[in-house]
Amino acid sequence: MAKGVSVIDQIFSCYHELFEAEKRVADYILAQPEQVIDMTVSELAELSAASNATIIRFCKKCGCQGFQHLKIRIARESAVVQEKQPSGTIHMDDLEQSLHNIVVNKCEEIKQTLYNIPLEEVRTMVDRIKESRFVLFAALGNTIPVALDGAYKLNQLGITALCSPIWESQMAMAHTLTAEDVVIAISASGESKKLLTLVDRAQERGAAVLAITNYAKSSLALRCPYHIHTVARERLFFPNFSFAFTRLAAMAVMETFFFLLASSKAGAQECIALHEQTIADDKT
Repeated sequence: MAKGVSVIDQIFSCYHELFEAEKRVADYILAQPEQVIDMTVSELAELSAASNATIIRFCKKCGCQGFQHLKIRIARESAVVQEKQPSGTIHMDDLEQSLHNIVVNKCEEIKQTLYNIPLEEVRTMVDRIKESRFVLFAALGNTIPVALDGAYKLNQLGITALCSPIWESQMAMAHTLTAEDVVIAISASGESKKLLTLVDRAQERGAAVLAITNYAKSSLALRCPYHIHTVARERLFFPNFSFAFTRLAAMAVMETFFFLLASSKAGAQECIALHEQTIADDKT
């Protein structure tokens, strides 16, 4: 199923790790990728106020062997796009185009996330969740809504799942974990010290831990045996801002687990039906 994360999304993913000169190169490529295809290293270096060596280092950080490899990947990926590439512009004076830009890029976030999901890791985690005593969701700040939604979805399936918006409560739960339990840690940067502390404790207790982060090489991703890399393109629209998280790709991951569990866990659909019957009286 995996087709490989596009080079553009690899640039978004590693952007926070780049040096300032490398970020200038990234910004230039993201702004006009098709023009880069016909450039030499020296031309791109001059236009982005960087050195030739910086270009090469940047390419390697994006998973390319060199600048020629980067150009080939950009050209190949551009060739398969059926509709006109959307821009990174959002403006109320052109609402129709703005909505188109948002839709296309949000769809691409989900596609890139799910097409490149690690299949065997997901298979293992689905089995662990089905057999678990309970699932603890760990999150802070902007990722808490994703965790709360994930816990709700699992409980609908008859799987005991816990989530608290208070980190101290999450940590208290982590102290009660056993080898029969699962932790799903959700973080944009994957560098939260509190989450790393919780994950360390969970693994000391023998629990299986799945990390969902925007950065494949983050401390949280590298520390966990299971990791799903979510693609986020918010920098395309707001290059001068540093957003903590956009939730759509992470929500899509939790939806994916919900569907897989609903289709494979014995009694899951009966649990969903019972839940719906219970809350039916509140619906008009």
